[in-house]
Amino acid sequence: MIEKLFIDSIQQRFTDIKKQGDGTISQLSIEEMQWIPNSDSNSIAILMKHICGNIDSRSTDFLTTDGEKSSRNRDDEFVDDSFSKEELIASWEKSWNLLFQTIEQLSPTDLEKNVMLKGKEISVVEALHRQLAHYATHVGQIMYIGKLIKKEQWKTLSIPKKA
Repeated sequence: MIEKLFIDSIQQRFTDIKKQGDGTISQLSIEEMQWIPNSDSNSIAILMKHICGNIDSRSTDFLTTDGEKSSRNRDDEFVDDSFSKEELIASWEKSWNLLFQTIEQLSPTDLEKNVMLKGKEISVVEALHRQLAHYATHVGQIMYIGKLIKKEQWKTLSIPKKA
């Protein structure tokens, strides 16, 4: 059944993205996670907060409420509150677990439904693809910043370049 294949596939893609984020975070200290490359960029800690805020808003009551919750304060996600690394990781894990639980609870017929996002009706499939693209972009930024910080000490998270 194509619907089951889709659910399994999207779950695996989110798992792969989280694994890349985890692999980067594990290589860094909290000070490194709070480093900002330039005034127009965000730190890894801020990107983590933003991803968590987005996951929490989009995944809570996914099928029944607007994905942009009125309780979400998106602007606060871009403020460095000087959380500890442990606090950031706890929030990261909690949010990703919520996303994975949300996907696991989807039935094949749920893929035929629509959900609300910012007052606009979109398909469940579109909502999941938007989240996937959004998180992949930000985790890519997290990895790149991690590479900038670690330089030669960076432990690659993919196939290493040939020497």
